[in-house]
Amino acid sequence: MAQKEIEAFETTAGQVTEVLKRLGVSKERRITVMIEPDDWLTKARQESRRLVMEAGLSDDEIDRLIEQARSEVQQHLG
Repeated sequence: MAQKEIEAFETTAGQVTEVLKRLGVSKERRITVMIEPDDWLTKARQESRRLVMEAGLSDDEIDRLIEQARSEVQQHLG
């Protein structure tokens, strides 16, 4: 993990320690944990993530699609 400055992941509270161990984060390293409210937006994000993963899209492909959509919107705005 030393090669990356920021590592983001989504998991359950009970799996945080397991994920951190898997990523090789030492127990002494300071981290920030964000707890999202359990509301419709969280559920929508989780469902969207599931669909994206089922479609077999990589993070790079998702980033490319977002950038493409952003460019298309910019063109229409003038």
